[in-house]
Parts: sequence; structure tokens; C-alpha cells
Amino acid sequence: MALKIGILSTRGIPNHYGGFEQLAEYLSAGLAERGHEVIVYSSHRHPYKEKKWNNVSLVFCYDPEDKIGSAGQFIYDFNCLLDARKRNFDALLILGYTSMSIWKALFPQKSTIIFNMDGLEWKRNKYSSSVKKFLLYAEKLAVKSGDHFISDSPVIKTYLKNKYNIQSEYIAYGAEIRNDEDESILPYYQIEKFNYYLIVARIEPENNIEMILDGFIASKTDKKIIVVGNMSNKFGKHLTTKFGGDQRIVFPGTVYDKKTKHSLCFYCAMYFHGHSTGGTNPSLLEAMGSSAPIASHKNDFNKEVLGDDAFYFSNANEITNIIENKVREQTGMMIENNLRKIHEYHNWTDIINHYEKFIVYCYNQKNLERNIYFKGYASK
Repeated sequence: MALKIGILSTRGIPNHYGGFEQLAEYLSAGLAERGHEVIVYSSHRHPYKEKKWNNVSLVFCYDPEDKIGSAGQFIYDFNCLLDARKRNFDALLILGYTSMSIWKALFPQKSTIIFNMDGLEWKRNKYSSSVKKFLLYAEKLAVKSGDHFISDSPVIKTYLKNKYNIQSEYIAYGAEIRNDEDESILPYYQIEKFNYYLIVARIEPENNIEMILDGFIASKTDKKIIVVGNMSNKFGKHLTTKFGGDQRIVFPGTVYDKKTKHSLCFYCAMYFHGHSTGGTNPSLLEAMGSSAPIASHKNDFNKEVLGDDAFYFSNANEITNIIENKVREQTGMMIENNLRKIHEYHNWTDIINHYEKFIVYCYNQKNLERNIYFKGYASK
């Protein structure tokens, strides 16, 4: 069954931002390849301007986030939704609820509404108490306004069941196992293979980058640490001010090229993953698929993905200990086990198939319920 599917609430494809954009990129192309008509909504500021990408149609909507900050996300989603109301979608897949659920009154009645519920946004440290209250409110609105729900982590699935008594479909996030590493990119970053540490993250407090760097500078290592991410926000400027005097710490900015990111992961002595909120994190899976030895913040989300195949930390002292006492040679079995997890549980082919089956199921359920309703109404 071929459906007309819209994907909303990302900044657009190809990915130039983050996890949901990465999901939209792989998923939309995979669904189009399977015969569905797929439209992905993109910000008018997205650098890719063509109307088609890998047989996926792109619709560009006005996005004023660069002018008015985070409030622009709500206007952007509003503009996308107004357009989606005109297109008679069979299903709308909404990736995250933060700035879309407040427009629930505008959701097209005939379309099946599916929310990927993201992580626990209202727990993120970067937000004030008033913003956290709004995000919890937005989460409640999404639960009330969606027809079906997806969680990318068993932890999130359990949370939604316990808090709202709703069932969500667990669909893991995907990653690739890559073997196209290129040692020639290392001199650009002034590093040598297996002689540096790596962080790849959004530069936000809950990703524990400051904790990792505190532990790093307390160590006696002569290795460098590369912090890949956009440092232009307030927290990024705080980090560069605090740690910029240590020549071992390098802030190269954001890296979107997949081969470069893979190479940085493959050749690192240890990949430090500090994410503490949200569901399954894409950058962690990418590091696993790139054969990186991993040290991870100790929390339920990360432990569910990594199991025993990582070193764990909860404070700066534990990071110092990892740096001074763990070497790559100790991590061979961990790396092999993590590659197996990507192959068995996080490969894109299976994940796209799962999404397709679930979207078709949701569409059929809504139409079955609609038919039952109208048959009952007609018999009165």
C-alpha cells in the first residue's frame, strides 16, 4: 500500500543540524524507494534549495528563528502545518513535539497523526523553570492530540506508559557501520591517530561537556581532546573562555561530512559521550558504528544502548581516572560488541521497514475506526 506521507518538525534535509534531521533523511529516502509519496518540510534558510532530494519532495516554509530566536520554531511549524492542511496526507509523522503540539487544533482531521516523542525535553538543564513547565505542557498536548506514538528508547516507552498510560511503538534509531576512514584528514586538526580524545555533541549543559573537560585538564595526559560542535551559543562561549587556554583542547566547530566524522571517531583513543537526557542519541550510535572505544555518562538511556561495552563516568574525577588508566588495547571486545549491536538492532534497513509497517498500520487503524463510526452513524 503506497501512502502520501508528510514529515514535519525538522529543519529539513539533507541533514545540516541534528538527530531528527538525520532520521528524516534516511527515512524519507527509504520510504520513497519503497513507493510512497514523501514530502519533507524544510526551513527556507536550509542551504539545500532544490525541490527534490533522492525522490523525496521538499517544501520550504518561512522560518524566522534567526531573527527572533526559539519562538521562530513555533512560527515555522505553524507555516508547515498550514501547508500540510492543503495536501491531503494519509499520514503526518511529527518528529518531536516541542513547537508543534500547541497547534493541535490545526491538525488535519483526515490525516493519521504520529508523534515521535523525542526525549524528556522538560528535564534539560539548559531551560529555565518556566520553559520546563511549558515543555511538560507541550508533551501532554502531544499525548492528547496524536493518534499514535513512537519512542526511540525503551526508557521513553516505559515513561509514556507509566505517566500517560499510552502505548508507543519502540523503533530504535539507526546508524551505519562504516569502513571508509581516511587518515589524511587528521593533520587538518593537528592530531595523530589513536593519540587524541573526541567529543561530538550539541554544546548544551546536559551533555556534560564541561564535566568531561574538567576531568581532562586534571589529567596528566599529553593527548589532545577534540570538541566537535557549534560553540556560538552562550554555553559554547563559556566553554571556550574557560578552557581556551589549554593547548590540548581543540574546538574545530561543527562537522557534517559523514566520512570526516567517521574518521575522527575511528582514530580516536576514546570517544566521550556525555549526553544525560533524551532517548537514543544518534552521535553515540555513529561512534559505535565507527569502531570508537567509548566512555559514557552513566544513565539509563546510555546503559540501555551500550550495556557492558563502555567505561562509565558520573563526575570529573572518574573521567580523569579513565584517561589515565584506560587504553585502546583494552577495548577490542567492547568495540566488536558495539558493532554487532549496530548490525543487529540499529541498521537503517530494518528501521525503515519498521517505520513503514507502523505507519501503514496506523493509517489502516484510523480508516477502520472512521468506517466503523460512519457505518454506525448511517444505521441510526
